[in-house]
Parts: sequence; C-alpha cells; structure tokens
Amino acid sequence: MPHMTPRTSLSKRYANETAMKPFLCKTCGTQFAPSIQSPPHCPICEDERQFVGYGGQEWLTLPQLQQTHRNAIREEEPGLHSILTEPDFAIGERAFLVQTNEGNLLWDCLALIDPGTIERVRSLGGIRAIAISHPHFYTTMIEWSRAFGDVPIHLNARDQSWVMRPDAGIRFWNGDRFDLFGGLSLHWTGGHFDGFQVALWPDGAGGQGVLLAGDQPQVCADRRWVTFMYSYPNYIPLGPKTVERVSSTLQALRFDRLYGAFPNRTILHDAKGAIARSAERYLRALEPAFVVG
Repeated sequence: MPHMTPRTSLSKRYANETAMKPFLCKTCGTQFAPSIQSPPHCPICEDERQFVGYGGQEWLTLPQLQQTHRNAIREEEPGLHSILTEPDFAIGERAFLVQTNEGNLLWDCLALIDPGTIERVRSLGGIRAIAISHPHFYTTMIEWSRAFGDVPIHLNARDQSWVMRPDAGIRFWNGDRFDLFGGLSLHWTGGHFDGFQVALWPDGAGGQGVLLAGDQPQVCADRRWVTFMYSYPNYIPLGPKTVERVSSTLQALRFDRLYGAFPNRTILHDAKGAIARSAERYLRALEPAFVVG
C-alpha cells in the first residue's frame, strides 16, 4: 500500500467531507445527516404510519428538488401565510408563517427551501423560531433554521428518536405546554406520534383564536368534521382512550378556527365544536355494537 503523507491524508479527508450530502427521502421528504452515499433506508417510511414508495426507496438532494419545484406563499388571513410546494412533493403538507409583534413562527416545515422562498419570507419579517407538529414534517428543518440565522427549532422530546439530522439548533421540550412569544404556545396531545404537538395562536381569526393542528385532528373532506388516525395512508385508527385525551386537551384551549396540514383542510368557524362532535362520532364507531346503515 503506498505511503500517505499528512498533506495527502488531509486532502483525501477534505474531498470526502465536500462529497457528503444531506440526502432527502423522496417519499416523505425527510432530510438525513450528510453522508457520501445515500442512506440504506428511511426509518420514517419503514414505520407502519408511513410507507416506502412503489418504486422502492428513492433519494434526491435539495439542489435537485430546487430545479423542479417552487413554493407558493399565500395570505390565509391577516398575520398568517401558508407555504406550499408546487407541484406536489412527498407528503404534500403546507407550512405556515405566523406573524406576531414579537417575531414570526414557522409552523411545520417543507422539504423545499430556495432563494425565492427565503426572500419572500424575509419580506414578511423573517423567522424567529420553528415548531413542527410531528416527525413526518421535520423534512429540511435544519436548512430553514440556518437560512434565517440558526433560529431554534422546538420539538417535543417524546419524538427525539425520530430526528434523522441532529443539530444544536433543535430544542426539545417536555411537559404538556410550552410558551413561545407573541402569545403563541405549543400543546402536547400525543396520539399520531408520542410527541405530537399543536400550536395555539390566540390573536388569529380576529381574536377568536386559531389552532394549527398539523394532521391531528385531520380535517375531513366534509369540513364539518375531523378524524384521528394512528396512520392515515394505512388506515390504522387511534384507540378510544387516546382520542378522548386528544379531544379533551383541545377542548381546554380557546380557538374558533383550525388550519390543517393540507390545502383546503380548514375549518373557519366553530372548529372546537367540530372536534367535540367528531370525537363523539369516532368513539361510537369504535363500539362493538355499532353497525353502519
């Protein structure tokens, strides 16, 4: 084996480091820690709440995604903008920028971040912090944090094991409630994931309060109703005790409007009532004697 001088050794190490890339899972959009080769598998997609795509495990990089997709940013109401990737990518969720007089919160996250998105978000006041409902939407949270000055990312500690790209900017919190700024707060519900959290924006909906719920509860196609699922793509329901806890936790909060994770999944009025009615219907459906028709 040829002798390797210190200079050669350093050059080889530098070449390896520059060759490392933070690969993205094409099915769920999760970004992994930088590596020379794509990861062998995606634990998030292999979990029974998700799935591996029909083509098998596929990977791409953020620069590749930037070549084919763009983010659309629209005002949902004063102080709230949605961010949605077009055409549809991975799970297809939307993120939200919540504006307050003490700074802005990015709620949930998208795999795509590009110069155009950064410029537009900066024009809206930038980002002071990031909070994400659950691991399916962690995506490129580290890229978003770094793009806006290494802002903190607030995740519930119960989901710490699902972070595929660890970073010093991630702040794990415990307990049932975590207060942010500008009246914003995070609330633990569990259910879909052990650490599932929602965000409450009291000033939203003209002061009536807004719940940013991710996909639990999930707003149904009939937007008078919501549902509660352990796995949405694989149709695995949550059990009665969990649904009762989620509903009870949300009933204790003050809000009138609910924004779900996906386009058009919004309940404009009486969202808390819709959750209560839906929980009752859901629990009836789980009773052994319940028969449809």
